[in-house]
Amino acid sequence: MGGDQDDKAKRGLEGTGLNFPINRHGNLKSASRDDDLRDILLQIKSFKFPAVINYGASWCRVCSQILPVFCKLSNDFPKLSFIYADIDECPETTQQIRYTPTFQFFRDGERVDEMYGAGEERLHDRLWLHS
Repeated sequence: MGGDQDDKAKRGLEGTGLNFPINRHGNLKSASRDDDLRDILLQIKSFKFPAVINYGASWCRVCSQILPVFCKLSNDFPKLSFIYADIDECPETTQQIRYTPTFQFFRDGERVDEMYGAGEERLHDRLWLHS
């Protein structure tokens, strides 16, 4: 019974083993299973809130470098929802992802932009554009 809780704690953002700044706006989520990501995508489409999904992987060095920045930027853009999805934890819903990290931007329930790779300034500019 305790094993389920331990496994859950090691998934998503917590499972990366990285240190993150405190999220002050409650706009940062993590999808640690396919069902989680399906639910988040359904919410984005239904409620039409602006969002960005960061598709990464624990073994990806570039992903590990940009993820703390992504989390920090969630504090600078409180009207955007920030979602992290590990492609290995959500294999069914991330089959279309061919490069990590990939950032997908949503507005009015539709995907409106996509960015491959990292770069703090580049990511900041895209977030500003879509916020």
